[in-house]
Amino acid sequence: MKVLILGAGVTGSSVAEALAREENDIVVVDFKPQLLEALKERFDLATVCGNAAHPCILEQAGVEYADMVIAVTDSDETNMLACMVINTLYSRPKTIARVRAIDFLKHPHLFGPNGIPIDHVISPEQIVKNSIYNLIEFPGVLHVSEFAGGLIRLFSVKVVVDGFVTGKKIKDLKGLMASGKIRIVAIFRQGKPLQVTGDATIEPADELFIAAPRDEVRRVLRALHKLERPIKKIIIAGGGHIGKRLGLALQDDYHVKIIEKDLRRAKKIANEIESAVVLKGDCSDETLLLDESIDSTDLFCAVTDNDGVNIISASLAKSLGARKVICLLNNMSYSKLLPGTGIDLAVIPNQETLGSILKHVRKGDVAQVSSLCGGTAEAIEAVAHLNNGSNTVVGQRVDAIKLPLGIVLGALIRNQVVISIHHDTVFEENDHVVMFAMDKKLVVYIEKLFQPLNK
Repeated sequence: MKVLILGAGVTGSSVAEALAREENDIVVVDFKPQLLEALKERFDLATVCGNAAHPCILEQAGVEYADMVIAVTDSDETNMLACMVINTLYSRPKTIARVRAIDFLKHPHLFGPNGIPIDHVISPEQIVKNSIYNLIEFPGVLHVSEFAGGLIRLFSVKVVVDGFVTGKKIKDLKGLMASGKIRIVAIFRQGKPLQVTGDATIEPADELFIAAPRDEVRRVLRALHKLERPIKKIIIAGGGHIGKRLGLALQDDYHVKIIEKDLRRAKKIANEIESAVVLKGDCSDETLLLDESIDSTDLFCAVTDNDGVNIISASLAKSLGARKVICLLNNMSYSKLLPGTGIDLAVIPNQETLGSILKHVRKGDVAQVSSLCGGTAEAIEAVAHLNNGSNTVVGQRVDAIKLPLGIVLGALIRNQVVISIHHDTVFEENDHVVMFAMDKKLVVYIEKLFQPLNK
């Protein structure tokens, strides 16, 4: 696939990295030559320096031959204008644009056939907000992804010594998974994936990925001894795009305080988030944190636009008595600095956002993608179709589908209802199937099995 990426910033670079490693033909456009040079040194791709919305630059990048354009510059206006120019002047490739401003997103009729011609609008900040919200809703998990419109949750936990599953083989966990709707789809031991079979034994400190209906998640966490007491008091460090969204989402159900360094922005947030306490100050100021009772805070969430500030403030908050701390990291390499800091969880925006783009790149009929484990693994929700070839799951039993080792069935959704998966379950047209691929190189097998009729 020929893909044109507009913007070589943090998001654009992560998208370019993911797609370049899948043997796509990538061209990246940015007006900063130093960013483009850094990409060219790392990956086999082409670059064009210039304004991503200018027709001459788009033509130089080969827009007329592109299958897809992903507009992820730092400017919403540039991304939207580029999509308008492409739609007006060229035989239009599929377009994906990042739009960050809430003021644009609260008017969805702006986008589409009768508005700004963008096929798919993504908001990384909204995606990250949802990710953090899920971590707050299910304290004790390391990661949560949603599939089938929220009917299925894929979550990961660290196995404890006295947990229900510790020391057991997967085939012996009948009490946990008797319904056939709860499935262990991956086991990582010391960061390396193990083959998930009935004979696989679960050990302390393993990271388990489990797919379950949303109303079963708490029961599973309770059985795993991973259901922590509810979170009530939250301090959000940073009132930027993510902090503001998080405050708006949490204000009605939690006691929320927001710390913002910029006075003008603090006043603006205070006017928009009525039920939260907004403080003007430095989130790494020990005196401020102590004054705001950090030692009785259930969650400190550092989401400024500075990774260093996030690490320092979250580590400080933990040392001062915060029960749990979450840290936002734009640079995935910084996650190596976290051991010993006391930080409980790191949220990587690029990884959270990548899935929303990959689902439009995948060749099969894919409804949802979650990029996991630093981008090395993927969870995919695909739609089953009876196509003209032999590569289809429709009409076949589960035990007749010869998936390669490393791909595990996680959930089956039929007509918006979660269906039990057993060896004799037969797939039907338009079934939604959630699968975990331990290595993203295995995704090609899923694409072949879930091709729609018109492919």
